[in-house]
Amino acid sequence: MMKLLRRSLIAAVVAAPVLALANANVDAAAPAFTATTADGKTVNLADYKGKTVVLEWTNHDCPFVKKHYNGNMQSHQKDAAAQGVVWLQVISSAPGQQGHVDGATAKKLNADRGAAPAGTLLDPKGELGKLYGAQTTPHMYVIKPDGTLAYKGGIDSIATAKVDDIAKAEPYVKLALADVAAGKKVEKSSTRPYGCSVKYAS
Repeated sequence: MMKLLRRSLIAAVVAAPVLALANANVDAAAPAFTATTADGKTVNLADYKGKTVVLEWTNHDCPFVKKHYNGNMQSHQKDAAAQGVVWLQVISSAPGQQGHVDGATAKKLNADRGAAPAGTLLDPKGELGKLYGAQTTPHMYVIKPDGTLAYKGGIDSIATAKVDDIAKAEPYVKLALADVAAGKKVEKSSTRPYGCSVKYAS
């Protein structure tokens, strides 16, 4: 009996954070949102209608994020921008939690790393993160020009913090963007995200 109770309690603890999150669905309309950028501007998803949008959940102190900001994420961002894709970072770390920054710090981090997102969305209350069900940093989403969600999941197929694994991995986001640009359904439209947990307020 005690073992059964313990097992049920563990299951509840593991499931609780997931149940608190919404779940953006592939092939359905991407959840509409309004957010504040690191520049202090207010943006809406509707502002980007007619353009492909990438949402990248990030936390600069996360080892998995550091792996990809060793040049890989910057390359993805610049390639996407050259194709007219709007690449938005999202920072959902709560005040006092790992990865929480103000707008000025977010901009400095990007400048220091040579990052090239179209914008950085500050989400300290976690509202945008929970709306999309973002679980990890990085957690990636690709939204088609018509506003439907085309991809959600990991940036690639090898769930480690090792830079050397990037070249060996299947680049899910890059492939998803190519499929969207070609007007095709994304072949692997939902994959398992990996990285540090998003540091929502407890």
